[in-house]
Amino acid sequence: MIVQGKTVISDDIADKFFVCDLIKCKGACCVEGDAGAPLEEDEGMILEEIYDKVKPYLSAEGIKAIEEQGLTVIDSDGDLTTPTIKNRECAYAIYEKGILKCGIEKAYLMGKIDYKKPISCHLYPIRISKYEHYDALNYDRWNICSPACSNGESLQVPIYKFLKDPLIRKYGEDWYNSLVKTIEKI
Repeated sequence: MIVQGKTVISDDIADKFFVCDLIKCKGACCVEGDAGAPLEEDEGMILEEIYDKVKPYLSAEGIKAIEEQGLTVIDSDGDLTTPTIKNRECAYAIYEKGILKCGIEKAYLMGKIDYKKPISCHLYPIRISKYEHYDALNYDRWNICSPACSNGESLQVPIYKFLKDPLIRKYGEDWYNSLVKTIEKI
């Protein structure tokens, strides 16, 4: 484990390779699983603020799910998540040429909002477990991401480098630069 400020980081994040391969996985992480995308508390408020600007980029099924369930839901574990369409894909997910992508991110890329997407999505395959005094960052291994593991291996891109931007978004540039220095010493 790597201790960095108020975070404890799994060695896998430094040692394992990963680069998404959407052509092969088709965005399966947006549809597989037992709930929607995990949300941080402030992200529920952000979704309320931006929804009208995101809505034009969502599917009719996603809009219907959001209207029926709300912008956010509490899952069976008591965690805040995005709603889903018929207990499958995230209500904010959209299909583009057979690949699931994020409608929130599309609004962001179109310059309509300044919020990219939920941090849990941006950081995937890292999952954060929050404890009283620290965050634990772990690599969430999932068979649907096998193409990303192979792609990362062939490109020799470790998880922490693949996720540089979202790690900086979450913890800051100084934290990330310190993490890189720590990993390079190992």
